[in-house]
Amino acid sequence: MNLLRNLKSISLVALAPIALTACKKDKNNGVGTPQQHTITVENVLQSQPLVESGTFQGTGTPALILPGQSTSISFSAAKGEALSFATMYGASNDLFFAPSNPGIQVYDANGNPIEGDVSAQVKLWDNGTRVNQKPGAGVVHPGVAETKNITEVSGTDAQGNTYLTASKLVKATLKYNGNSTFTLTLQNTSGGTANETPLSPGVWSVSYIVGGTLQAPNPLYTAGQPTLNGLTNIAEAGDNSALSTYIKSITGIFTPLSPILVVVYNGINNPIYNTGQVDAGNGLTPLAQQGNADILAAYLKTLKGVKAVYVLPAPTTKVLLPQIAGKQGGVVSQQLNVNSGDRLAIATMYGFSNDWFFASADNGVDPTQTGDISSTIKLYDDGTAVNQFPGAGLTQFNLAGTPLKESQPITAVPNPNSFTTLPGITSIIKVTLK
Repeated sequence: MNLLRNLKSISLVALAPIALTACKKDKNNGVGTPQQHTITVENVLQSQPLVESGTFQGTGTPALILPGQSTSISFSAAKGEALSFATMYGASNDLFFAPSNPGIQVYDANGNPIEGDVSAQVKLWDNGTRVNQKPGAGVVHPGVAETKNITEVSGTDAQGNTYLTASKLVKATLKYNGNSTFTLTLQNTSGGTANETPLSPGVWSVSYIVGGTLQAPNPLYTAGQPTLNGLTNIAEAGDNSALSTYIKSITGIFTPLSPILVVVYNGINNPIYNTGQVDAGNGLTPLAQQGNADILAAYLKTLKGVKAVYVLPAPTTKVLLPQIAGKQGGVVSQQLNVNSGDRLAIATMYGFSNDWFFASADNGVDPTQTGDISSTIKLYDDGTAVNQFPGAGLTQFNLAGTPLKESQPITAVPNPNSFTTLPGITSIIKVTLK
């Protein structure tokens, strides 16, 4: 319930322009008696809380990270997003290394990337499923079972065994690679200490941030709560497969849709955009970068052949939110007066992108038809802002960033693309006429 309340107050200001419902009078360019139809647009995306996740391991067989060895994790993140990971303290019954939730912060309060040694954010945790023995080569696996909550091990564990601080055993170094991408290097520095241990293969994740709220603030574990979702397999046996399967199941797409631009026209081509050409500067850029359709709507109303223009905001939130925890996504409808020979096209921003927008392909559709026309919608790149991982870009406008300008022709967004694999368009946006 807290998540849903937070989403109602999402601070995507640019995705929520003042409601504009403007309709030009029918110029009677069509044929026959005007017909009344209703267009309905829905965000049908089954959203996921993690924007990225993956696994890491050593280079040998078995794939342990031995003292003196290191492994790296490459990822993207927006301001406020954090990197979490988990790896077994190998010479233990059920201890694991992980940062405190929500994870390692990668930007400072001003949005500047953090670089260098972040080892102080790495902690040692007791999974609470096995009675601890003195750490080292003599540990018996799996050991005596117990049922306790996850607790931090700081200095000593429940059995009085002593440990160096986690930052003395694991060195974490953060490097910024540009364009909202980072590399975290984990080095096993336990060699020669009283707590010498291998590190197991592990998992990592980055949570979406929506309106300042992380969608998965405790992605891999919760301190003071029982272990879940396969973490025990890592903590007891260094097996990351079960937890990897779980985090993959909650990794994917989260995006709102901006207020929907709808245009009815006759005798002209689709007036919203032209693929293969640079954005003409008539208002598509504010729609594609910020979700503001008002400027393009005002321009379209001046064009010969355009019969009606609408901007459809969602009630309350203005944006069309995706499905969250089974709750229906946003939906808007508009009644249309159309004639035979008219065409209809729509456009809306892929909210968590730099300048992607959904739009009717080619010359739109016949608005006198009825049924599901979602298959006629495609995803395009406006070519006016440098792309970043959707939902994990520092310069994405609706993640409090300022887009980095570029000037490229409008093109279809490939799937998969250089950042991610998207679900089918019809699994994100549904458009029907009746």
